[in-house]
Amino acid sequence: MDGWNHSVVSEFVFLGLTNSWEIQLFLQVFSSVLFVASMTGNILIVFSVTSDSHLHSPMYFLLASLSFIDLGACCTLSPKMIYDLFRKCKFISFGGCITQIFFIHVIGGVEMVLLIAMAFDRYVAVCKPLHYLTIMNPRVCILFLAAAWALGINHSLFQLAFISNLPFCGPNVLDSFYCDLPRLLLLVCKDTYRLQFMVAVNGGFLCVGSLLILLISYIFILFTVWKHSSGGSSKALSSLSAHITVFFFFFRPTVFVYTLPHPNSQMDKYLALSDAVLTPFLNPVIYTFRNKEMKTSMKRVFRPLELFRKIS
Repeated sequence: MDGWNHSVVSEFVFLGLTNSWEIQLFLQVFSSVLFVASMTGNILIVFSVTSDSHLHSPMYFLLASLSFIDLGACCTLSPKMIYDLFRKCKFISFGGCITQIFFIHVIGGVEMVLLIAMAFDRYVAVCKPLHYLTIMNPRVCILFLAAAWALGINHSLFQLAFISNLPFCGPNVLDSFYCDLPRLLLLVCKDTYRLQFMVAVNGGFLCVGSLLILLISYIFILFTVWKHSSGGSSKALSSLSAHITVFFFFFRPTVFVYTLPHPNSQMDKYLALSDAVLTPFLNPVIYTFRNKEMKTSMKRVFRPLELFRKIS
């Protein structure tokens, strides 16, 4: 943090989502309910997959990894945002702002690679079913997970490198409810046009690159399912529809923020809100509670607790 010691600004003030007390109250209740539901759902997924040997397969390993990173996504923005809805003055320390940016980009990078890994898993399962266990072996799954974390951390450090020596000497008001680079760069006491362009290219390249890989994977899967229409195709389409839904909700705000040079402020904030509280909630709902194996596993895992409750 030595590179930031010369900064005069010690904290940033958030303008928040809205000044309307009624809307703030609604957002507080809405976000709190989704936060608790997201944490509960994702913890249940991680616990069920690790506890039940019937779910020790590549697909569920990647699903548990996605749920774990969704727990991080829940904790990075939601608690601070919900707490700030209680307060008239919303602020965050300089170090807290940098930390929030770091974890936002780590989680975003990891989740993009995990979504690609899950799309590849479905591609192999649908297009090369006889070679599925050979291709998606434990070593490949671990490599996917390691690559996801390596890319996420490196991407985040690369983003922070852009602002390590920038002077923040004047305005400290962020028209948002969280810290992120596009808005933070507007407060720098120098011309940052080139820097904003580089940040947009870096974030946009990762988003668009991941988007294209996923689209190509889904097109191949859909073509294969259409070509080999059978009784099992409905199950493949159901699984694929879950992936595409999560893919849509994840990339919609991400692409909007990092590929448009001057996003609309209000639209930007509400898309970020949906990414912070809605996407982590939808992942367990879409992937899990529509999945018969997962629901059966949860009943199996928690059956001893029910028996214990009846005995006591």
